[in-house]
Amino acid sequence: MQKLIIVGRKKLNGTVNISGSKNATLPILAASILNKNKVTIKNIPLVKDVETMIDLLSLIGSKIKLVKKKRKIEILNNSKLNTFASYKLVRTMRAGVLVLGPLLARFNKAKVSLPGGCAIGSRPVDLHLAALRKLGVNFNIKNGYINATAKYGLIGNKITFPKISVGATENTMIAACLAKGKTVLSNCACEPEVKDLSAFLSSMGCNIKWLGKRKVEINGVKDLRSSSYRVMFDRIEASTYMIASAVTNGHIRIKNIISKIIKGEIFIMKKMGISINVKKNEIMIKNTKKIKKIFLSTSPFPGFPTDLQAQIMVLMCKAKGVSKIKENIFENRFMHISELNRMGAKIKIKGNQAIVQGERKLNGAEVMATDLRASVSLVLAALSANSKTVINRVYHLDRGYENIEKKLSKCGAKIKRIG
Repeated sequence: MQKLIIVGRKKLNGTVNISGSKNATLPILAASILNKNKVTIKNIPLVKDVETMIDLLSLIGSKIKLVKKKRKIEILNNSKLNTFASYKLVRTMRAGVLVLGPLLARFNKAKVSLPGGCAIGSRPVDLHLAALRKLGVNFNIKNGYINATAKYGLIGNKITFPKISVGATENTMIAACLAKGKTVLSNCACEPEVKDLSAFLSSMGCNIKWLGKRKVEINGVKDLRSSSYRVMFDRIEASTYMIASAVTNGHIRIKNIISKIIKGEIFIMKKMGISINVKKNEIMIKNTKKIKKIFLSTSPFPGFPTDLQAQIMVLMCKAKGVSKIKENIFENRFMHISELNRMGAKIKIKGNQAIVQGERKLNGAEVMATDLRASVSLVLAALSANSKTVINRVYHLDRGYENIEKKLSKCGAKIKRIG
């Protein structure tokens, strides 16, 4: 099993080019199932979750041409597809369930494995199924599979999500594009990745109109056209490298972004005393010596993202005073804390809140990654720690960060992969 070995206390200095968004690419790949014509998707990140989704599309019959050097994929779904998505692939990635909506929209039936992914709580698919049921879908869950049929096809409806859910919003939005009549979705997720999916669907000829921050109207269409679309940048990756610069008192230029999309994260970092020079398509993190404490709560966009909770906690360890962060999205997302404490952090858990003692000197240790974002928090801790850190189970990291060793090495980090 592969490991990362990191020797810390190296100031990072250099430029990082941010990859395309994993969380935007996955639903866009799933949505390509709707279209019989050629779809070209550019700026895709070469990470494990994207590879898994490509394998899943290939398995159901999509004709795929992946040009890795250009970060481009061409997809053709003009032949009859298999409507079965097996446990083998869906179990490793939460987003695998996103093929349910498009398969139902196009073929009126689907058999999809209940999803897997990170071990950070149950993340039930109930919200997906409840919304699709209102579009005329019948479900039978048996032996770990969702057996879904829409005898009369999908029919538009008014749907209000009882709880904001990115995945449920995406699955329902995709499905409604080919439904008969009008669908109005209320209390939607409005993350930039959801808006990116919406823009991609529109590029294929879907009729989508946002009526407000969390309300969208979709008028079903019969036919779609070819599309070439560029996926947005990965805002979580960009913010992770912002924190990497700050915890090492470094000087990193972050490029290939749209800074206004991460203005909330930039605001939080500045509030903690981080010096940031902001331009339209890049930001510069400058040497930061005094880091201030902060109280944060994770919440749906435009709030502080749960996918940055683990990373910001490492920065809190360096701050003056006691910081606190509440996790309001997922239960069981504090598994990295025990590993950070092994490295010298002093973090206590009180319900869904972590209390972080600042001004801690972290020391290298052998640690174990438990999920995608937890794994990168250990990388950040290792970069700022004294001596050597060994991180086990780095396959979690490969699910969402492209070329992380190369990007960090170019900025002066002492990092290598073994095994």
